Amino acid sequence: MNFLIKKKYQRKKRSYKMRMKLKKLHAIRLVVHRTARHMYAQVIDSDFKTILVSASTLEKDIRKLISGYTGNKEAASLVGEIIATRAIQKGIKVVSFDRSGFKYHGRIKMLAESARKMGLNF
Repeated sequence: MNFLIKKKYQRKKRSYKMRMKLKKLHAIRLVVHRTARHMYAQVIDSDFKTILVSASTLEKDIRKLISGYTGNKEAASLVGEIIATRAIQKGIKVVSFDRSGFKYHGRIKMLAESARKMGLNF
């Protein structure tokens, strides 16, 4: 149990350091969070602290497109495509990628690559 607590603490520490760097830039952030079953993505305006666009595997429209399990790379890439199209429709083309302390591989990487492919720059 001690190992799990230490691992969670390290992720929180990475997340905090990254968020403080992005806060200085006053940039619009693409924040990603993952759990064992779901992926969440939000575009947040740091200055006004408001959520501009969001997408997750919990939405009914996205669930219809995903066959079965929602905690895989296929679901993450679909969430990346949807968040990118919604952001571009709102007029947001450049964001800073906030991975919330998660390592850049697997589902986080798939979400980022699919968002870039759809035209979002970061």
